[in-house]
Amino acid sequence: MQNKPRSTLLRSLVAAIGFTTALSTGAAIAADPLKVGFVYVGPIGDHGWTYQHEMGRQYLEKELGDQVKTTFVENVAEGADAERVIRNMAKGGYDLIFTTSFGYMNPTLKVAKQFPKVTFEHATGYKQDKNLGTYLSRSYEGRYVGGFLAAKMTKSKKIGYIASFPIPEVIRDINAIQLALDKYNPGTEIKVVWVNSWFDPGKEADAANALIDQGVDVVFQHTDSPAPIQAAERRGVYSVGYASDMAHFGPKAVLTSIVNDWGPHYAQSAKGVIEGTWKPQDFWGGLAEETISLPISDLVPADVKTEAEQIIAGIRSGEFHPFTGPIMDQSGAVRIAEGATASNAELASMDYYVNGLKAELPK
Repeated sequence: MQNKPRSTLLRSLVAAIGFTTALSTGAAIAADPLKVGFVYVGPIGDHGWTYQHEMGRQYLEKELGDQVKTTFVENVAEGADAERVIRNMAKGGYDLIFTTSFGYMNPTLKVAKQFPKVTFEHATGYKQDKNLGTYLSRSYEGRYVGGFLAAKMTKSKKIGYIASFPIPEVIRDINAIQLALDKYNPGTEIKVVWVNSWFDPGKEADAANALIDQGVDVVFQHTDSPAPIQAAERRGVYSVGYASDMAHFGPKAVLTSIVNDWGPHYAQSAKGVIEGTWKPQDFWGGLAEETISLPISDLVPADVKTEAEQIIAGIRSGEFHPFTGPIMDQSGAVRIAEGATASNAELASMDYYVNGLKAELPK
């Protein structure tokens, strides 16, 4: 549901009560700021996923100034707690609410139906409504580049992945790494440990150490704390950060990080609500949109770094798509035909490992 621009509503109100002269002489009447709420799954100090969303909120405030008033609630568990927090924001007069974790999808949809005049956006989900849009990063683009770097830097041909939950986003990121490994260092294996948490530094560190004990010499993570990076640094292996630039946690370990920049999207959405032009969309931001970036460490040899930058340029220009067929699943069934590229719908519903992955998906 679209709202009329605030300036239009203000002029209508002023005209109705007889103050059109004030407008014609340029007297300023300020509209109330847009109230924007953020719901976070972890603490803003996680140095990862939630931290980057918090940086996006601060960017929004800086860009729009007194046009917006923002707040956030952190450490909100997925499920009933999320629904309660989202509903309280809607009841509290918030105009725009961002919910920033996959498990918030159904609670956000439920509350959005109950508050049709409030605008909602949900991160990483796939359900939209008249007043509910979705947004996510094409993190698989960064994972593919990370997979290339891992392929070039590994000596053991064993790569570790600390996974949170078996949702499409996580699965397609693991697949993207495997596709890069198959191309640049065939026979390299990904070992996956599922921790069933987004943020649990203890579990994340234990998972990293368990993988390193199995001979892994490059550690990826789809969790939010820097604990895996710190474990890799201590154990003398390489790592790839996620969500934020984690190089300072492991200067001798981090090859690159898949860094998310949510600020421009937050500012654009808020402007749309203020101006009455907001429409629900399924926004996918990647390298081309600068929603993700990959700062490459000097640990990477110059020739490898140059090749990585060429891959990044190819993805950014659209010349190359990591999920270009033929791509088969573990059973040998063709999932993406030869010469075809995966659609957003196919990526959003990815529930299989690609051929070459030896790990098993949780049942």
